[in-house]
Amino acid sequence: MGKSRVEAFSDGVLAIIITIMVLELKVPHEPTVEAVAALWPVITSYVLSFVYIGIYWNNHHHMFHAVTRVDGGVLWANLHLLFWLSLIPFVTAWMGENHFATIPTAAYGVVLLMTGLAYLVLQTSLIKRQGVDSMLATAVGSDFKGKISAVSYLVAIPAAFVSRWLAGAIYVGVALLWLVPDRRIERAVDHPVPR
Repeated sequence: MGKSRVEAFSDGVLAIIITIMVLELKVPHEPTVEAVAALWPVITSYVLSFVYIGIYWNNHHHMFHAVTRVDGGVLWANLHLLFWLSLIPFVTAWMGENHFATIPTAAYGVVLLMTGLAYLVLQTSLIKRQGVDSMLATAVGSDFKGKISAVSYLVAIPAAFVSRWLAGAIYVGVALLWLVPDRRIERAVDHPVPR
């Protein structure tokens, strides 16, 4: 099967997720800077989640440039990823509305962890479909960034019960790690190794 419908569907779902998140931002009733400043937890959680959605969109886009075909397993793996991504607006709103309280902050980490694992499942499914010597498999290599991200989330979730600010800092740190799209895939697409 071709990959264009998977890409188009995923782009549409991600656009809807971002739309849902922005609709959760409530306009203050007073026309003052103080009224906007009081919304800092909601705005901060929105910005962080927007960055995460952007990171997934960028890397999904790059990953699909390195593949030619998909199969049923890839379709289900992609839906699995989209399921976890679709929960980001919920935990974003919960965390922001409750001023980064412990349970919502930990739940945010659980959703980020499951989203990261779902991305890994999709990546593995694509590599299986393309072959272990494919451009994608070569580009991904040992996937150090993916592994360090999962470990970071595993640390952040229980850390939220000790310090929600530490958990938040870990979430920001992982986002910064991924802010630049995956250069490994860009290099593999731009300079394929002859077989």
